[in-house]
Amino acid sequence: MDNVDPRRLIPRTNDLLALPAVLEARTRMGGHVIRGLVRDLQDQARRGDLHPAQIEPALLAAVADHRATSLRPVLNATGVIVHTNLGRAPLSADAVDAVVGASGYVDVEIDLASGGRSRRGAGARAALLHACPAAEDALVVNNGAAALVLATTALASGREVVVSRGEFVEIGAGFRLSDLIESTGSRLREVGTTNRTHLLDYQKALGPDTGCVLKVHPSNFRVEGFTLSVALEELSPVTKASGVPLVADLGSGLLAPDPYLPDEPDVSSALAGGADVVIASGDKLLGGPQAGLLLGRKEIIERLARHPLARAVRADKLALAALEATLAGGPPPVVQALHADVGQLRRRTDELAEALGLPVVAHDGRVGGGGAPGVPLPGWALQLPEDLAVLLRTGDPAVLPRVHDGSCLIDLRCVPAADDHRILAVVQHALALRAGRFAAGAG
Repeated sequence: MDNVDPRRLIPRTNDLLALPAVLEARTRMGGHVIRGLVRDLQDQARRGDLHPAQIEPALLAAVADHRATSLRPVLNATGVIVHTNLGRAPLSADAVDAVVGASGYVDVEIDLASGGRSRRGAGARAALLHACPAAEDALVVNNGAAALVLATTALASGREVVVSRGEFVEIGAGFRLSDLIESTGSRLREVGTTNRTHLLDYQKALGPDTGCVLKVHPSNFRVEGFTLSVALEELSPVTKASGVPLVADLGSGLLAPDPYLPDEPDVSSALAGGADVVIASGDKLLGGPQAGLLLGRKEIIERLARHPLARAVRADKLALAALEATLAGGPPPVVQALHADVGQLRRRTDELAEALGLPVVAHDGRVGGGGAPGVPLPGWALQLPEDLAVLLRTGDPAVLPRVHDGSCLIDLRCVPAADDHRILAVVQHALALRAGRFAAGAG
């Protein structure tokens, strides 16, 4: 028996699949997923990385812990409200309920009274128009970049898009505004310089070949010093006199002015300033799902909605449901975090600091997501050793801190108060692991 090849002791696939716990798991897991787990464990045993006797308990543990998605929930302790790497805006409870409710069959494009076809996303459109009365009409697509592509394609394909050189921006993952627009078949007509663009620059550029004029809010940077730009209020009379649509890409998603962000442009003000179409994102300062919002003059919005590309970039039923609920429900988490009471943040942070024996330092949060660049949001943070960051990120639940100036900082601005005890438990566990490693090293 001592000479028996351990590989001959590997349990048969059919025997493992017949285990009661595995059979039960098939009601909530795909059969191909379970077979993949079995094959992986058997392969480990064949390589000698796992003893055959460990396969069955390892399989039972794997099916018990298996989740249908690889995405892990994260507690955002960075102080950055709209964190692109964490999926931007967390949905409100109302929006989550709406997504669950829309996960089955819903009347997304049917009038139940007549049985006829209806306008897709009518509820979200109505909620947008109620929240932004300055708009005559609205259209929802799948993200902000798609909204810009649809607008420039429908208004200027084969023609010119006039834009200031000072408003060329690069969005996430290296996508540049210029590349995005040129992909639509439009030609860019650059006016002005990087730091100064005059009204006369636009006037000289307008002509029979102009499809639209585009104003872009440089949301993720600021140009200071010897600068000049043309406001919508100045530009609008010129474009209207030429019969050219004026498109404003704001990005951040504010529908109305916010006193906390006095320099951040909003959709209502842009429309009042003369923009014909305003583009914004749903998953930034609005606090909703990923979506591209187009609001403005009825005739232009209808023109965009009729364009064939609109079908390719339309929003799905889940995004439409979440957007409507975000607009109609209470303040979403993004708004709550932006307007968080500094005194309450200090009290929460002090309570954790006392329980953990850690110092508290002043810490400025940020809007993030390309919104309100350079605007500090005063607050507080727990200060930990920098090497704890990886233990927090890989903890259960995962906690993402900010690593800055040799410290690991935990800012509670974006953490619901109900989750403070979870932060406490994860930090305690990380501190214990760290202490254990030091003890092992010293030994």
